[in-house]
Amino acid sequence: MKFFIDTANLDQIKEAQDLGVLDGVTTNPSLMAKEGITGADNIINHYKKICDIVTGDVSAEVIATDYEGIIKEGEQLAKLHDQIIVKVPMIKDGVKAIKYFSDKGIKTNCTLVFSAGQALLAAKAGATYVSPFIGRLDDISTDGLNLIAEIRLIYDNYGFNTQILAASVRHTMHVIDCAKIGADVMTGPLSSIEGLLKHPLTDIGLAKFLADYKKGN
Repeated sequence: MKFFIDTANLDQIKEAQDLGVLDGVTTNPSLMAKEGITGADNIINHYKKICDIVTGDVSAEVIATDYEGIIKEGEQLAKLHDQIIVKVPMIKDGVKAIKYFSDKGIKTNCTLVFSAGQALLAAKAGATYVSPFIGRLDDISTDGLNLIAEIRLIYDNYGFNTQILAASVRHTMHVIDCAKIGADVMTGPLSSIEGLLKHPLTDIGLAKFLADYKKGN
């Protein structure tokens, strides 16, 4: 299972990279704005900085929602760095653009996916990644994890190469549950990854080992 971090914060990306388990980064306009990154030139420069930190895929989202605009932006983003994955919304023109990018050898991440049918269309169009938003589904009392399971079954039935990128991961149990179901990738905040380190028995055991060591010295 690949671990992506969902942020535009360079310090958090560096921290996750230093941990040695980071496989990539996902971002979006909201995350950029949260870090005070606005304006096309600043956003492009920020993507370059992220690519300098990590060794894996970096999803860069298009702003356009029309076919021609998505193609134009996507091709510009893809030229920035070999690690850039063009992030395209799950809309009709987005699916058409994903097919275009796929034929051109440009990798894509189909975002804002909330149903198995949408994920099926993205895979048919040749998306590299599909991003079902499990946390946002949970927010409206819908089982986000069940969507991951449905997509896994469909993709396995037909041998689709599109990778399931579980997005909107909120906490550590989301990570564990997605791993059980068979998501190819998870993307979430740094806290969801670091939470995997924690267990009270580990803390208790380490404290006892150190206390016993001090007794003998």
